[in-house]
Amino acid sequence: MAIAGVDLFFASATELNAGWRKGDYSSEELTRAYLDRLEGIGGEHNALALSLRRDAIRRAKDVDKDRKIERFRGKLQGVPFGAKDLLAWPKHPTTWGAKPYADQVFDKPATVLTNLDKMGAVLIGKLAMIELAGGPGYRWAKASLTGPCLNPWDKTRWAGGSSSGSGAAVAAGLVSFALGSETSGSILTPAAFCGITGLRPTYGLVSRAGAMALSWTLDKIGPMARTAEDCGVILDVIAGGDDDDPMSAGKGFAYTPQFARPFADYTIGYAPVDWEEWADPEARSAFAETLRVFRAMGFQLKEAELPDFPYGAILSTILQAEQASIFEELVTSGKVEQLADEKQIAGLKAAGELLAKDYLRAMRIRRQVIEAFKDFFYNIDMILVPTRRGIANEVAVPLDAPGSPVPAGRKRGFNAHTPAGNLAGLPALTLPCGLVKGLPVGVTLMGRAFTENALLAVGQEFQKRTDWHKRRPALAERMQ
Repeated sequence: MAIAGVDLFFASATELNAGWRKGDYSSEELTRAYLDRLEGIGGEHNALALSLRRDAIRRAKDVDKDRKIERFRGKLQGVPFGAKDLLAWPKHPTTWGAKPYADQVFDKPATVLTNLDKMGAVLIGKLAMIELAGGPGYRWAKASLTGPCLNPWDKTRWAGGSSSGSGAAVAAGLVSFALGSETSGSILTPAAFCGITGLRPTYGLVSRAGAMALSWTLDKIGPMARTAEDCGVILDVIAGGDDDDPMSAGKGFAYTPQFARPFADYTIGYAPVDWEEWADPEARSAFAETLRVFRAMGFQLKEAELPDFPYGAILSTILQAEQASIFEELVTSGKVEQLADEKQIAGLKAAGELLAKDYLRAMRIRRQVIEAFKDFFYNIDMILVPTRRGIANEVAVPLDAPGSPVPAGRKRGFNAHTPAGNLAGLPALTLPCGLVKGLPVGVTLMGRAFTENALLAVGQEFQKRTDWHKRRPALAERMQ
């Protein structure tokens, strides 16, 4: 049967799998429909790096054979998805979003893609990203081989980086879910800007084998999807130990929301300054309503703030040192000059001048950060904070343009949750929580290491009480 109606493109992955199991459509039909949409709308928004049409249709046909013999592999079987273009897929370019690597081809797939393929999920495309995941620092949203990734809610706005294509593709209904990566905000930011749900897993829980390295001690791969439930189902598949990733934690993950503790037993830390002062003025009413919903859910809310460390400076030092080693050949060969963003070029060149003593000092302080968070989470289960202060940036405005000045004496709250959580390797879940000027804003839950199930259970309940994850941009009505 032909795929009819645009609603299907905005169903959750688990809903799509249920329809496939019932025989409402074949995986081949679903895959072809999503491919048409991805190649059309995805191209218009600079969200598509590479269509995998031939591979995808072949795989979808194999999955449909499984259904005929009732060989069911899981809740993602038959479902089309996309992957950030830093994840290797054999015999096809993996560009890392950068011109010097435009023709780069690997023989072996990334572990996470192998895991999803084994469960019958269908990879239909590689999705756009900021060149080299933006590590050296970039000034413009156009710092990508595919150009600036445009936000489906407003094409004058950015989709967020560096997992730009992943965020835009899910939000626009071009894939059912996507994989992104985060070193310092690259899952949380595009998920919040595009109005979808994103999960940054605990460091080491998901293998990075077959993924571009930006920072060996910071990089994480995670799901970007419609719902917290989908993120849990995806994490269940991609998590686990891997000998090919020397930093693997060697732990598995089973998504078990049914075993969540009563919400009255959870203590959630929050800082009023985040919602009332750090947040952009036009976003404060949306964030206030979010806080009201969390209060109504029965949690114990406790005022708190981050331990006092220069998180941004520590993370920047570690990132600079590690990427200088990773991309040393790019710089010495002169190919660094092919990058699209001058600030990226300068940043990579400067990174090589960092002294070893500065890197080692930053790593020592990082150990203090990790220990401080262990103490911090002794009486608090998780924290709640706006993911970003407001809505997505305008594409035409440089990303390093001066923002509003910070008044002297303002409390720090959890404003630095992104570099802090990435330094400590902590999991975080961002949820859409409102629209401001027609653009999404998001809220983040961050908890102890390996407490993804608790975060997802809370996120799932929030999404039962709100419908922000069901909202869609105007282009949703287009079939392709």
